Amino acid sequence: MKKIKNISIGFLVSFIGSIPLGYLNLAGLEIYSKSGLHNLVFFLFGVIFVETFVIYFTLLFAKQLINNKRLMKVIDFFAIGFMFVLAYLFYFNFNSTTTLNASLREYLMYSPFVIGVVLNCFNFLQLPFWTSWNLYLLNGKYITIERKLKYYYIAGTLIGVFLGMFSLIVILQTLFQKTNQFSKYIMPVFIPLFFIVLGSIQVFKVYKKYFKPVALEI
Repeated sequence: MKKIKNISIGFLVSFIGSIPLGYLNLAGLEIYSKSGLHNLVFFLFGVIFVETFVIYFTLLFAKQLINNKRLMKVIDFFAIGFMFVLAYLFYFNFNSTTTLNASLREYLMYSPFVIGVVLNCFNFLQLPFWTSWNLYLLNGKYITIERKLKYYYIAGTLIGVFLGMFSLIVILQTLFQKTNQFSKYIMPVFIPLFFIVLGSIQVFKVYKKYFKPVALEI
């Protein structure tokens, strides 16, 4: 019973967490549209390869990580810069035809598995995400991690990440194929704007968390 519970909760948390549009999903969408389903699967294997270690270590050291204020602050500030850099790169690349073609050819020369590994290594926002969730699940006794039980939880999370990203990417590609005129503006306009919005939200969160004056009680 504990094994099934661990797998189910791990799957649910990771499936829902992987559905929101992020740069990993956008990279997977690009790989799928340019080089097919086979390479998309290997890209996702690369993503969950890194995810395995992240989930495992945040599961073991959740309480220590959440109490490390300096590390959490570095991650928060890094996320701001990373989002705006991605917005610039997408806008710059997709507004130059020659640059776009050269970038895509160079990008797709690498193994999709390696691309997945490298890109997910820069996904530092997954640290607070998994640390917070693991701490919540442990404190609420929703999962059990004694002995081998933690591996069932990790297995459930990896299956959820894979299926969540896979489903979103395939659905988005299907929608874009049916709306060709609209999809022409997705990469050069919508995606940079999307990252600017994410970066702006992160700026607001950082301001509220670290700089907003605390109201004194009378």
